[in-house]
Amino acid sequence: MTINPNGEVSVKVDGTVDPSVVGQLELAIFFNDAGLEAKGDNLFMETPASGSASVSIPGSPGYGSVLQGFLETSNVNAVSEITSLITAQRAYEMNSRVITASDEMLRTMAALR
Repeated sequence: MTINPNGEVSVKVDGTVDPSVVGQLELAIFFNDAGLEAKGDNLFMETPASGSASVSIPGSPGYGSVLQGFLETSNVNAVSEITSLITAQRAYEMNSRVITASDEMLRTMAALR
């Protein structure tokens, strides 16, 4: 089985020399992809918030293409996310220390009265 960049699925049937086209993949885009409902295992369901699907064949303007033999990778850069997490954690710790120091100052002031 082969899939070309335009999404045509071809198979070689026993007794034939050339592969036969047996189907066509379609790609869907949504007005608001954040509105899709996650079902798990990379499956999503259309919702009123996502809008209806606009379907076309791969290679059409705005739809992208299909590459056979490639694996999709994560769209998250782990190094930058860990760096952001460490930065946020340090900011939280510093703010916590400021609040603790402020509480101690208020206690000291209250004790002086």
